[in-house]
Amino acid sequence: MAGIAALAIGYVLSQFYRSFLAVLTPVLTTELGMTKVDLSVASGAWFALFALAQFAVGVWLDRFGPRRTASIMLALFGGAGAILFAIASAPWMIVAGMALIGLGCSPILMSALFIYARNHSPARFAVLASWTIAFGTAGNVIGAAPLAEAAQIFGWRTAMGALGIFTILTAAAIAIFLRDPPKPEGAVHAATGLSGYRELFSIRRLWPIIPITALNYAPTTGIRGLWSGPYLADVYGADSIVIGEVAMFMALAMVAGSFLYGPLDQLFRTRKWVAVAGNAVTVLALITLALNPAAGLATTTLLFIAIGLAGGSYGVLMAHARAFVPAHLTGRGVTMMNFFSIGGVGMMQFATGGVVTAWSAPGDPTSGYVALFCFYALAVGLALLVYLSSRDARPEAARS
Repeated sequence: MAGIAALAIGYVLSQFYRSFLAVLTPVLTTELGMTKVDLSVASGAWFALFALAQFAVGVWLDRFGPRRTASIMLALFGGAGAILFAIASAPWMIVAGMALIGLGCSPILMSALFIYARNHSPARFAVLASWTIAFGTAGNVIGAAPLAEAAQIFGWRTAMGALGIFTILTAAAIAIFLRDPPKPEGAVHAATGLSGYRELFSIRRLWPIIPITALNYAPTTGIRGLWSGPYLADVYGADSIVIGEVAMFMALAMVAGSFLYGPLDQLFRTRKWVAVAGNAVTVLALITLALNPAAGLATTTLLFIAIGLAGGSYGVLMAHARAFVPAHLTGRGVTMMNFFSIGGVGMMQFATGGVVTAWSAPGDPTSGYVALFCFYALAVGLALLVYLSSRDARPEAARS
């Protein structure tokens, strides 16, 4: 339990690091001259390195286990990246720091999912995954109003330096307390390196699940972690405190959404249609924002909350995919799907910077953001159409 608790704290940090840039938008713009594109690249760098690392993480989880994989990477890259961020004197150092942090955080959630898949029945996987995500999403809350307050009181550099030290201490706790699960039959076959991914890609039942896994998380993370800051500042003239408060409400909704999704597949005896319903709500909320880009701070906050609540289908989608993955490829299976999830977010972070910049019109602060919300809605909507062709993996079938 102590080891899982240490992993959970690591995941809180992972969620924090992917979402805190929105709150620091004003100070990074003022002190380092970062533009919207710079911020988009920095956020995208976190997700890009995180995603690219998944293939290696999957092999290392199957071969070396989660204890060594998670503790070494979090300390070596995550802690160093946070400290580099704290001493940054130019935008490129922020980008490099974010990239290192993403690399360091890449094995944390996957280590927990690996343990759940090995030690628990498939029927419990969605609940355990969703509730771990819900707990970790507290990092989004910390990265909102509390970070804004800490940055004002102590300065953002001091706050980030302290977080870097805490990250290294968390990695040490994982190394000390976490216990690797026993290896199943087929462990020798699992030691075939990257070749296991070829077997996974040959599983046709996974194909229609991949697009929605790649895009369902992108609007929630993109708005909460990157665009809520510029949007609220440009359209409503919000300062860091107001941005932090709105972001905290959205983060709390993300926590609640992950908890709510957890038991829904058991309640309704379906994973596919739970995910379909949640992502449909996300699309509708995005369309509403696009049609009413300056509807008022209260209305905007409520729509952000709706996106936060509905955007927590990751655990259900991972359970859906996990039902079709053979036991000897557990590590590579969860990391492959996570590659698409985080990689999709990273690509969307890069892409949305260009969308907002290209569609922004002088004298109309909402124009770029209308394009942003339309872009998100179109991407998730198309992925949802593909997902409708997938085969369901009901909890009863997953136990057999």
